[in-house]
Amino acid sequence: MQQLNDIVVVGLGNTLMTDEGIGIHVLCLLMSESGRHDHIDMVEAGSSVMSVVHSIAGRRKAIIIDCARMSEPAGTIRRFTPSEVESTKSLPHLSLHEGDLLTALRLSRDLGEHPDEVVIFGIQPETIAPGDSLSSTLQERLDYYLETIASEFHSASHTPAPGTAQPHFESHIPD
Repeated sequence: MQQLNDIVVVGLGNTLMTDEGIGIHVLCLLMSESGRHDHIDMVEAGSSVMSVVHSIAGRRKAIIIDCARMSEPAGTIRRFTPSEVESTKSLPHLSLHEGDLLTALRLSRDLGEHPDEVVIFGIQPETIAPGDSLSSTLQERLDYYLETIASEFHSASHTPAPGTAQPHFESHIPD
């Protein structure tokens, strides 16, 4: 059995739906930085939030990267924890493939497999439509996303400033 690293980075998204795939694109770039992140496991979860539950089990820290509608300008990246955000995603409960990231994280906690620290990086999409490349807005910011997320690998726990408004988050995992 392979030993798990304390930190895992999970990329979510669908690379066939333009900016919906940003989590996967960023994860792949992090994985390509050979030798820089050997102490961190990298997991491509695609559009399956249930795989997040298994990927983060037994870890000290989980970092999740996903496309998210946050009422921000396209290309904005925001860092938050599950307790700092609420989901506005409406699910029809008609598919086994539908999911909500925050619900999956609650399930992880209920199962006793939740890491001590979970950080979500949401990236505001510009375009979500069939296509296998990112919008130019997100493409131009990839280096910034890598730098921002990599800085999280060694940071101490983050506590939001008092009075910080709770953002609304809609993960773009297809139903």
